[in-house]
Amino acid sequence: MAWSVLYDEDCGFRRWGVDRLLRLDRRRELEAVPIQRAEGADLLSSMTADDRLESWHVRSPGGRIWSGGEAMPVILRLLPAGKGPARVAARFPHTVDRLYRFVARNRSMLGRLVGVKACAVDPSARGSGART
Repeated sequence: MAWSVLYDEDCGFRRWGVDRLLRLDRRRELEAVPIQRAEGADLLSSMTADDRLESWHVRSPGGRIWSGGEAMPVILRLLPAGKGPARVAARFPHTVDRLYRFVARNRSMLGRLVGVKACAVDPSARGSGART
């Protein structure tokens, strides 16, 4: 079973960011799941619809959920060469969360910087080793 990265499919910058993460996931442990789709709603059924769209989320195969900045060290640990950055992110959770919130507040501007074509990706269309 894969780790699920749940994201707002209506946000081009978030689609682009999740797509970048999946490119780094050489062991193919992650799967991208749009929050708005039935599978996303099911995986985040313990949250209200508004809370689901408040940030991105990571769900472990066992069902534990991390959201926003707290998800960063969890994701980093799953990526090759991510253990060191994960330790730093875990040591400074408030800083990571503030950085996450800054990016989230400015995602429209950041989306324009990465470009329309980059923001048009569909990370959920990427295959993962855990999904067949």
